[in-house]
Amino acid sequence: MQTHESPTADTPAAVVDDLPPEVSRSLYRDMLTARLLDTEAIALQRQGVFPAYVSLRGQEAAQVGSAAALDRELDFAFPTYREMAVALTLGVDMVGYMASHRALWHGGLYDPIKSRLSSLNAVVGGPVPHAVGWALGERLGERSGCAIAYFGDGASSEGDIHEAMNFAGVFTAPVVFFCQNNRWALSVPNERQVSGGSVAARAAGYGMPGVTVDGNDAEAVYTATREALERARSGAGPTLIEALTYRVEPHSTSDDPTRYRDRDDELAWRDLDPLPRLRTRLEEAGHADAAFFERTEAEARAEAERIRDGVSAAPAPSGADLFTHVYREPTEELARQQRVWREEVAEL
Repeated sequence: MQTHESPTADTPAAVVDDLPPEVSRSLYRDMLTARLLDTEAIALQRQGVFPAYVSLRGQEAAQVGSAAALDRELDFAFPTYREMAVALTLGVDMVGYMASHRALWHGGLYDPIKSRLSSLNAVVGGPVPHAVGWALGERLGERSGCAIAYFGDGASSEGDIHEAMNFAGVFTAPVVFFCQNNRWALSVPNERQVSGGSVAARAAGYGMPGVTVDGNDAEAVYTATREALERARSGAGPTLIEALTYRVEPHSTSDDPTRYRDRDDELAWRDLDPLPRLRTRLEEAGHADAAFFERTEAEARAEAERIRDGVSAAPAPSGADLFTHVYREPTEELARQQRVWREEVAEL
């Protein structure tokens, strides 16, 4: 069993601009909704509605803070399979998004272009080259959109990440590389798979700034991401942000972290929960009162339950959908397969 370092040993002090109170309240509202929906999703998996699920508990600040900094008209986010709070913050149709976890549709039943969120990508490191390609297209088209690419500390060891960052650095692509360092690449801790211990430190080799931020501080994440986006939009190129956080729940609902994680370490990180941290800051600043938190709790719970019920009741798609959205112009082989399906399957 691996024992990780103290939760505060390498967590940077927050340097946060004075955010408008409405921004901080919005961050809290989205974080709470994501937390409650995450809880509902785990329950759906236990009930057999979802075949599997990957929890984001503990990472709400990193996801909501970064997504909230995006311009929803200009920018585009490229997620992995764990960025449910990013989708929520961007206003994605969450019943359609969660349909992917129920295996109703690969990538979700929502419009990526309208939502500014690419389809889910389960390939480790896979979204990152896509983000760089999109960002370079924006620059070549003389548009002002920026991409944000999400990945974990484990994915930072993939060749895709190296190639994407090097390419972005050479061509000054307007992209933000956002690493959620949740301490564990599935069952392997940082010190056994990140040489030097820092993902952000690698940025210097690609000619871009590397920023380390407290990933459990939503306001700090928002500020760091906003600054990186402004830099990219000005033509100065990419930034690598490493948000230090912790995967509180198992890697997925099929994982057993007791085989490799220390229970005391988990409990220590639960004490650094990003939700009560932001609540305390709002209360101390006089930006939210008991009535706000009571109302937000009721609204967030109602929204989580609405999404839960919607995805549970969603009808299974037609088998004919297997042949749509594969090619812009269907090939002869695909047409043949569709004919066979109609003759041998559709009639059953």
